[in-house]
Amino acid sequence: MEIGIYVHIPFCIKKCYYCDFVSYANSFEMQDDYIKKLKQEIEENKEYLKNNEITTIYIGGGTPSSIKEEHIKEILEKIFEVANIKNKEKLEITIEVNPGTVTKEKLQMFKNCGINRLSIGLQSTNDELLKQLGRIHNYNQFLDTYNLAKEVGFENINVDLMLGIPNQKIEDLKDSLEKIVKLKPKHISVYSLIVEEETPIEKMINSGKLKLPEEEEERNEYHYTKNYLELNGYKHYEISNFAIDGYESKHNTNCWKQKSYIGFGIASHSYINGVRYSNTTDLKQYLIKSSKEIKTIHEKQNKEDMQKEYMMLGLRMLDGVKISEFKAKFGENPIFLFRKELEKLVNEELIEIDLDNIKLTNKGLDLANLVWEEFV
Repeated sequence: MEIGIYVHIPFCIKKCYYCDFVSYANSFEMQDDYIKKLKQEIEENKEYLKNNEITTIYIGGGTPSSIKEEHIKEILEKIFEVANIKNKEKLEITIEVNPGTVTKEKLQMFKNCGINRLSIGLQSTNDELLKQLGRIHNYNQFLDTYNLAKEVGFENINVDLMLGIPNQKIEDLKDSLEKIVKLKPKHISVYSLIVEEETPIEKMINSGKLKLPEEEEERNEYHYTKNYLELNGYKHYEISNFAIDGYESKHNTNCWKQKSYIGFGIASHSYINGVRYSNTTDLKQYLIKSSKEIKTIHEKQNKEDMQKEYMMLGLRMLDGVKISEFKAKFGENPIFLFRKELEKLVNEELIEIDLDNIKLTNKGLDLANLVWEEFV
């Protein structure tokens, strides 16, 4: 079976105001112990890693690029030591990078140890909006990071941008898109700001210090983004993701296609053969307990659960759910299986069905981008 690996690095220089991920600001004195434990966890799962083929590795956080580059090398060497990797050249290895956290030497080490895809968190080219989000960098620092990555030889680079930021005008978005497209990254992700509970940005919005844009404004931003990027050669392949053809994220696409993945590190999630589980969010517990003791099972799916989730995940992609692939996986026709739900969505003009595809309409795409949880 083909599987992906996710590695969570929970350290960062400063938490962004909108972040609710499990991460620790300025706790780098713990990184040595954490990496030691992380390698131990990988070792304890070596039988599973040997018995399945690894096709993608994704190192996220936190800010993975903020720790010692030697630690990233150690993690990958451990994976290469114990895992079944048939074709290392085709293996997609991504690391998340924040501007201001890398040098040319660090990027060169990333490349030397096999990393071939960078995901750089920018969010906006407007420095005032970046401050408002609690980002640690400005646009010029992003440019420095991007140019260093190109000098080192990274071709497959993703840039993250954000919609729906308080005080963001359509002109700000246009400026961000124009500047980033000129740089010609292979992939651009454009996410709507999600205001999570108990985050600093939620408190600023509730107090009236910041004001979110109206839904119609955000919809217009999304339309503009989609049209601009498509006109500039980027394929819109998933609700929030655009890529030059052939540079779609393999790791994320496999997740949307309901393929299995295993997570390592605190708070990492795994999905294996219909079982979804996660590691503890308590760093102290993670450091002292075995890999079995830190896991919590959240869901054991039966066939019906898997079928419903396959439809939900598949509709995130612009090509939608292929009826033939659903039949091959589950032995049933999704049009008959979900006839009531599909009829309702077709009548509401949110999806369309052709000979072998069930996919979102533009109206459905609008709603899904704004409120995916409500859509599904």
